[in-house]
Formats: sequence, C-alpha cells, structure tokens
Amino acid sequence: MEMYIGEGFAGDGVNASHINIMLGPRNGVVGQAFANSLASPSQGHSPFMVVIKPNVPAKPMTLYVNKAEIKGELHGNATWGASQAAIASAVTAAQLAGILPEEAEDEWCIITANWVNPACTDLDEVYRNNYRACHDAIQAAMEKQPGRSQLQQALKQPGNPFYTPKV
Repeated sequence: MEMYIGEGFAGDGVNASHINIMLGPRNGVVGQAFANSLASPSQGHSPFMVVIKPNVPAKPMTLYVNKAEIKGELHGNATWGASQAAIASAVTAAQLAGILPEEAEDEWCIITANWVNPACTDLDEVYRNNYRACHDAIQAAMEKQPGRSQLQQALKQPGNPFYTPKV
C-alpha cells in the first residue's frame, strides 16, 4: 500500500493558502479515507470533489476538505470557487506534467485539506496561492520531502505565519 503526504503554503496575509495533501491508490488507505470523508460530512465541513469546470473533474479524482467553516458570501466564493478551481488545475497539471505517475490518473485519489481565511479579500490571489500551495504539496509528497537536512535547517528557526518563538 502506498500513501504520499505533502504540505504546501503560499502567499501571505488573509489571502494565503495552506494545504495538506494525501495521495495514493484507490484500493489502499487513501481510497478508504476518500470514501469515508465523502460519505461523512460534518457541520461546516462538507467534502466535495473538485472540478476543472462543471462535469470535468480533476484527475486523479480529488476530494476537497475545507479547514475553515464558510463565513459569508466572499469566503464561500473563495473556497468553492477560487480555491477549488486552483486545486483542480494544480492536480490535473501535475498529472499531465508527469509529476504524478501515469497510473495515478485513473487508479489513485487525492484528499486535500485546505485553509482559506474567512477574512480573504482577493479571489484571484486566493486562486494563485492555492494553485502554488497545492503544486508544492504534490511535489513534496512525491519527493517525500522534507528531507533530513531540511528538517535540521528548519529547527534552527522554527515558526509559522501565526507564531515565531524568540529562541
């Protein structure tokens, strides 16, 4: 059984994107998680399959899970519109570019957990940041990143957009 896991972060401020991604064969643990997630929505979090446009789903089939409960019309458009379109485009582009193996197109599935800030202000920036974060997450997953040297380097100055310790 194969399972690849990656993370991507792009942008800054309220239009930044943070994506966690899990990829692997449909007949493995990722496929089971995909089916369970799709069949088990919870209040404020309704997983859905991403589409490049209506009736044209991304390949490999990709499930979008929102990390933030939808707060208003702009946030809904950013999540279901800009972010979804970016994820669908990045996944399909990765497949067509050979970043994902050929068999992934019809035999794998993907689950993305996506952060879109309820305070976002720019749908185009949300799209660009989600595309880049998703691309980076896929690349990291397939390359099994971060490597040991990246981990050692990162430990010298840990932090994230919400907190950086004074070490």
